[in-house]
Amino acid sequence: MPTPASPPMNYLQAFGDKAEAIALLTWAMLVLSIAVVAIIALLTAAGVALRRSRLAVEDTGRAPIQRPSGGLSWITVGVAVSTLALVGSMAWNAYTMAAINRPPRAPALTIEVIGHQWWWQFRYLSDDPTQIFDTANEAHIPTGAPVRILVRSEDVIHSFWIPALGDKLDLIPGQTNASWFEANRPGAYRGQCAEYCGRQHAHMALTVVAQTPEAFHAWRAAQLRPAQRATGDLENGEALFGARCGACHTVRGTLAGGVFGPDLTHLMSRGAIAADTLQNTTATLTGWIADPQRIKPGAKMPTLELPGTELTKIRSYLQSLK
Repeated sequence: MPTPASPPMNYLQAFGDKAEAIALLTWAMLVLSIAVVAIIALLTAAGVALRRSRLAVEDTGRAPIQRPSGGLSWITVGVAVSTLALVGSMAWNAYTMAAINRPPRAPALTIEVIGHQWWWQFRYLSDDPTQIFDTANEAHIPTGAPVRILVRSEDVIHSFWIPALGDKLDLIPGQTNASWFEANRPGAYRGQCAEYCGRQHAHMALTVVAQTPEAFHAWRAAQLRPAQRATGDLENGEALFGARCGACHTVRGTLAGGVFGPDLTHLMSRGAIAADTLQNTTATLTGWIADPQRIKPGAKMPTLELPGTELTKIRSYLQSLK
């Protein structure tokens, strides 16, 4: 699905009520800052030029000391204008923060965002336990409705940031923070951990896919289903996956129930792997299973040094998880 904003992460282009309020404030502060710098530069240049033109040079070649009147008025005007700009900016900033503190209407759903080194876990919450499920690094939301998010970390401080949809929100160990965001049109919105969290911080990205409500509900229904039962040659791959990878990864509907790595029940429904580091293709999936440390040095996923036949069977099984 194409991204609405042309750059991967554009904080000056907004696609929701919350992000639009932030973008408007950002543009205003940017224009104000440029204006202040330009005015100061022009006044400085004018002052230097005016001063040089008024100097009377003595026969000795040295300019006499002069103390012209009127300089204090310039300082007064400058301080007054600067104070007015700063107070106005502070008031607008406070107004924007208050306006975006709560969603304008009831959230359509609640997602718990759990930060790990170095990937994102998304847990779709519900009062009905049978409607709760996990996915990783790629979240889906309906368009035109606020989404409530609860964020926490399993290890170090992370920061959840999707520039086109809202502000940054810190994930702090032992603490749950709450916020919301909204997308007003379908598309794939890129996000990133915005707090240095270790060696692979730069490769801790995410994507939020905004869909029409009908498409979102269809996606959610598909995600709630367990993995399809493996048949034929895939049965061997499922057994190998359970033995080699099941201690860390979960595939609902199988014996694999690990909690240290992403839930892979519907792996092939995601556009990328390794926290949005690689596109989800046969080649990249094979390389990631074979040697994750070469791709993301320091990642928590170990290199298992699988024989070629086992690697192929596990990859084939994973590609059946749609």
